[in-house]
Amino acid sequence: MGDGSMLRDGVVMLGAGLVFVILFRRLGLGATLGFLVAGALIGPQAFHLIGDAEGKIGVAELGITLLLFIVGLELNPSRLWKMKQDIFALGLIQVVACGLAVSAIVHAVSNTTWAASLVLGLPLALSSTAQVLPMLQSAGRLRTPFGERAFAILLFQDLSIIPLITLVTILSRNPADLGGPPGWLLFVETVLAIAGLVLAGRYLLRPLFRVIGNLGEREMFVFAALFTVIAAAALMEFLHLSTALGAFVAGVMLADSPYRHELEADVEPFRSILLGLFFLAVGMMLNLHVIADRPLMVVGMAAALIATKAAIVMGIGLAFKMNWRGALALGLLLSQGGEFGFVLFAQAQRAMLIDTQAVSIFSAVITLSMATTPFLMMATAKFREAPVKTGEREGPRADGANALIVGYGRFGQTVSQMLIAAGVPVTLIDTDIEMIDVAGEFGAKVYYGDGTRMDLLRQAGAHDAELILFCIDGDQLDADLIEGVHEAFPAASIFARTYDRRALIKLKGSPVSGVVREVMESAVKMGRMALEAIQVDGEQIDRAEDMYRARDKERLRAQYEAGDLRAARDRIITIDEREELAAATERHTVGVTGVDDGGEELGRGQEP
Repeated sequence: MGDGSMLRDGVVMLGAGLVFVILFRRLGLGATLGFLVAGALIGPQAFHLIGDAEGKIGVAELGITLLLFIVGLELNPSRLWKMKQDIFALGLIQVVACGLAVSAIVHAVSNTTWAASLVLGLPLALSSTAQVLPMLQSAGRLRTPFGERAFAILLFQDLSIIPLITLVTILSRNPADLGGPPGWLLFVETVLAIAGLVLAGRYLLRPLFRVIGNLGEREMFVFAALFTVIAAAALMEFLHLSTALGAFVAGVMLADSPYRHELEADVEPFRSILLGLFFLAVGMMLNLHVIADRPLMVVGMAAALIATKAAIVMGIGLAFKMNWRGALALGLLLSQGGEFGFVLFAQAQRAMLIDTQAVSIFSAVITLSMATTPFLMMATAKFREAPVKTGEREGPRADGANALIVGYGRFGQTVSQMLIAAGVPVTLIDTDIEMIDVAGEFGAKVYYGDGTRMDLLRQAGAHDAELILFCIDGDQLDADLIEGVHEAFPAASIFARTYDRRALIKLKGSPVSGVVREVMESAVKMGRMALEAIQVDGEQIDRAEDMYRARDKERLRAQYEAGDLRAARDRIITIDEREELAAATERHTVGVTGVDDGGEELGRGQEP
């Protein structure tokens, strides 16, 4: 009977989720809202098809933990350090400013105590990572400057769960919590637990995954990935800390490991299912009768939440020198409440700071605010678009080309003509309007657009392309951009032009198929021409070039590994070595490998 009930509940929950997610996706409202509505309808407040929402949400909260693990996998420590200003400045200001403003509104509207207002208002300052990240990914904006700032704020919001839970514990009226550790001790325990996870990640997890990788058994990767997440969460739960934080730290520790992509692929199906069940259970817990009794309160509070957060986030964006259109888009994108609000409301209820009625009303406020985000983004899309510049040209479109060439300057023109001469169809993209017009006079069709944006590459047909060639200034390229392009369009081989070795080193570890260091090849060619002009023997010129390339490759490898341009300075050929090297070139030829007519491979796991 119990087993039959479990199977029946599973069928009802998965079936309802499937139907409503498909429906809401079709309407452009997103999967999260579909799960919430499905849960509300099958729960005890509507058709009563299923019960024990509290028991199910306890298991489904693991979906939030897995979400934070995957977020952590996206952030290796170096990238996290690079984003520190946006995370700890932009994120901190947003959470504090929005939290206090919304708490004041809650206090004024509901006439609750300040303690209750804070535990209701501060969670409402958090936005929905589960809703916003898929929206950014589908629009191809996650790795743009705009997407990075939105992600930084969301990340700080996720990290702020720990101090918010600590605040709830400090304010608790529950006798069971009064005998617990004080807030300062929780903070110390949090720092020590994070340090322990960092050490475990470096000295236990990485060797473990190396052993599993050598075994070559994929099933063991799944086991190890889930063990990592659950063990980190269990440690934090044992210390009465945030399980999500433990999973996040474990993800960050594995973010720069060679197994990151495989871990993400293994955990993602579990994360999707459990996160969906979490939202279903939240929907089941909504008290629809309480909401029906106070509809104006729910609608009015949702409107006040959206307006307050949008205005504050837009103001913060302007203060951080965003243009007003980008700041407005950021404000609207983060204007909703988030999934961690449900978790924090449950904590506050257990702490006897708010009652069940308040939980239902403000959970409904979060749900309603989440429902508005897709509509707000669609309704304001035209208004937020920058006006068309005078002389701006047609944007790219998918026309079945095998190769996308980003940048049609002197370098890109040569590359494109070689491909076309070989019968390869190309799509050309550039942002220089004057150059586009001149190219048109010579019969070349060049589309206008920023080819480093994922959405524009997708619009140009990158999903069907075999080649994506970045022929732009190397300073515009970095490993994260190449990584994002590779993840979005894995079938395409990526090639990049870099200006010098400094730009080349920026692409360290990226999945690039080939890199051309522009300064080197033109300088080598001039050197050959100069030697030919003074009648140096052709074989001797070849030996001199081979020797230079070999020395340069050794030096570049050392610079690449050390991340320091000053490394291996002894490999530079100097005038003091002239006689010795001249003799060496006469005795033997120094071989060069891994270089094909100036192209340098710099893919992940390869030597430069």
